[in-house]
Amino acid sequence: MVDTCKEVTGDVMKLGLGIDTGGTYTDAVLINMQNGNLISKAKSLTTRDNLAAGIENSLRQFDRNLLKSVTMVSLSSTLATNSVVEGKGCRVGLIAIGKYADNSIKADKRVFISGGHNSEGEEVQPLDTESAKEFMESIIGKVDSLAISSLFSVRNPDHENKIKSMAQEIMGIPVVCGHELSSTLGFAERTLTTVINARLIPVIKELIDSVKQVMFTYEINAPLMIVKGDGSIMNDEMAIEKPVETILSGPAASMIGAKTLTGLNNAIVMDMGGTTTDIGIIRNGQPRLEEEGAIIGDKRTHVFAVEAYTSGIGGDSRFTLKNNKLQITSLRVIPLCIAASKWPQLLSRLKRIAGSYSASLEDLKNSNPSQDIEFFIKIKDVNMNFSESDIKFLNYISNEPFSLDEVSEALHIPSYEFNAAWLEELGIVQRIGFTPTDVLHAEGSYVMYEKYASEYAASYLSQKAKIPYEEFIRFAKEMVIRKLAEELLKKLFLEKLGPCDSNMLSSDLVDMALGKVSPEDYGCSISVNLPIIGIGAPVSAYYPQMAKILNAQLYLPENSEVGNAIGAITGNIIEKVEILIVPEFGVNSDEEPKCTMFSTFGKYEFTSLHEAVAESTRLGKNYVKERATKSGAEDLDIKIVKDEKQFRPNTGYELPITTEVKLTITAIGKPKFLNIN
Repeated sequence: MVDTCKEVTGDVMKLGLGIDTGGTYTDAVLINMQNGNLISKAKSLTTRDNLAAGIENSLRQFDRNLLKSVTMVSLSSTLATNSVVEGKGCRVGLIAIGKYADNSIKADKRVFISGGHNSEGEEVQPLDTESAKEFMESIIGKVDSLAISSLFSVRNPDHENKIKSMAQEIMGIPVVCGHELSSTLGFAERTLTTVINARLIPVIKELIDSVKQVMFTYEINAPLMIVKGDGSIMNDEMAIEKPVETILSGPAASMIGAKTLTGLNNAIVMDMGGTTTDIGIIRNGQPRLEEEGAIIGDKRTHVFAVEAYTSGIGGDSRFTLKNNKLQITSLRVIPLCIAASKWPQLLSRLKRIAGSYSASLEDLKNSNPSQDIEFFIKIKDVNMNFSESDIKFLNYISNEPFSLDEVSEALHIPSYEFNAAWLEELGIVQRIGFTPTDVLHAEGSYVMYEKYASEYAASYLSQKAKIPYEEFIRFAKEMVIRKLAEELLKKLFLEKLGPCDSNMLSSDLVDMALGKVSPEDYGCSISVNLPIIGIGAPVSAYYPQMAKILNAQLYLPENSEVGNAIGAITGNIIEKVEILIVPEFGVNSDEEPKCTMFSTFGKYEFTSLHEAVAESTRLGKNYVKERATKSGAEDLDIKIVKDEKQFRPNTGYELPITTEVKLTITAIGKPKFLNIN
């Protein structure tokens, strides 16, 4: 799908190209960087095994002459998040210094060596460089990158830096240190973050190289930026160095896009895609961030990213009808309308199934009639030992999707001998089924693909459920709306209360507020006070009724269906460093105590608190300026936040005692190539 907005285009116009590769769709937009106007937008299906192909499918919908005017390309991607969750990436070696790394931290080769520091940044054991050298030489050719994590390296990175220098000389592969990614205490979380980063380096590099090849094909001579998990952007060089920072890139882009499209500084953002719905909150003009680090694969990391609640409800969620009861699940399937557009032969088969209903045969049919209109297609080859039946099954569905019954009849093999669900779990086959996207196609409110496929499926399921067609569509649509409302309330409850069980969520009150149960002796209603911004293609069909249930104000901005891509091209470059200054304990604040400064760029000693604050500020500003400039920014705005902790003893001192000073120094700027005076 492509849409081009009318605007006079001259030779001096500078365009920005924003791209978002979501779980189902790849969106692209062209923005006039002089006035912020949207010039053109496009949408195509994401090609999961080759993201660059989906990007090219979107770009080919644009005027190639417009693409030659692009001055910046910015990409948000699910690649890093999916790679971590799915355990994909390169082979990683891990050197843990001063403390054993948890075995749950998956490294292909690992070693523990003595060394490390204490919380004051003092060496607790000499660094065992000989053991490190022996390990490095033994794993040459067996790993693709190396992670180094030392105890209290955030208080003194000396040991990590020494091992990194050795590794660069001996191994010649990418090397990542824990202190380079995090300034926060927590050896386990920092080590996990370092290993993930090391594993992602070739993955992100391959994506960047592929995107650059697409840019070359379309004669786009412009810098490539990547969206970070906190909503800011960095250039491709920094992305290859710190790919872990692109985790949750997609939800971050949707939040930046939502703010750009509405101008709201405080709002809830709900981005409904094909696979999931991401829910986040904007406060004071910025996405709310996960203060302790993002949780990836049920483990806490030190990745600074948006606090996004991801719900398994999207346009591709699977509807099932079992024992005449309609249910919606988090399993992602290909919508029937999309499948029939790709394989037109499905349409006649769906029509035949819809017309084959017979009440007299009702008891003879299985209890899950939704399986009658579900099909499977082989999507990749895997070298595994399969049963003879599964081999025949995979061969039969290699070029065209078929249902289990169709394959069973053709091969004369009982359908229960096919391990379809297991093959689906392994990612070898993909299920095609009835989804919320099909509901909208059957209703006629949102039609992009083969609507008759959705209509035939809805007709068949409504007959099985023994309710009229229109009532079935309304009921299915209401299920999606209520599920979205329920997931939003969960997000708000979890933010207020923290992780808690279902009893603390007062599920009975929630059900009553959503109208799931009828009030008897008491009632309950809920009002969401923050406005809701809807992002995604199908939001106009589902969100208005959801907002009504929640008594909330709803914004559905124009171009919300490509909000993520707009967010990708409108972000700032942001670099931040935290510096901790600790005075000698017990010194009165009217004196000038000796101080120690800890930061990601080293440990320093000062003779006075005044000197420590002044010099730390200077060093911190230089550090973030250098990092932001390396990311491609200029005209930087430097923000400094000083947090001083003091206490006043009961006796002995008249003035309070300073126990620590924390400086947070942030550089914010736009990419220098966007300054087009």
